[in-house]
Amino acid sequence: MPDTPPPESTLDLANGVLSAQPFSRLLGARVTVSERGRAVLELDVRDDLRQQNGFVYGGVLAYAADNALTFAGGTVLGPSVLTGGFSIEYPRPARGSPSVPARTSWSTPGAAPCAAATW
Repeated sequence: MPDTPPPESTLDLANGVLSAQPFSRLLGARVTVSERGRAVLELDVRDDLRQQNGFVYGGVLAYAADNALTFAGGTVLGPSVLTGGFSIEYPRPARGSPSVPARTSWSTPGAAPCAAATW
């Protein structure tokens, strides 16, 4: 019986999808956790992602939250999921960390529309 390759892991599949997104490649984003209802997307903080006061642009943080939501949703709802909207609050500026993690967990898995939290 010939050896069959193991199925592609959820994490490998998520990073393959992410690498097909030009903007995600530009930012250097990567998925570090991909489990049912949960995803973590990270990107390295670089000087070109900071504004004039040294803080990471809010849009970069919003991108990370949006994509983490979508990847977590995809593990529950399938690959054709889009973010219909989200609200974001910045409790403090992102400055000193070498990377920005966006962690997402679905609170209503399997239902659409869904609720999720990113931190």
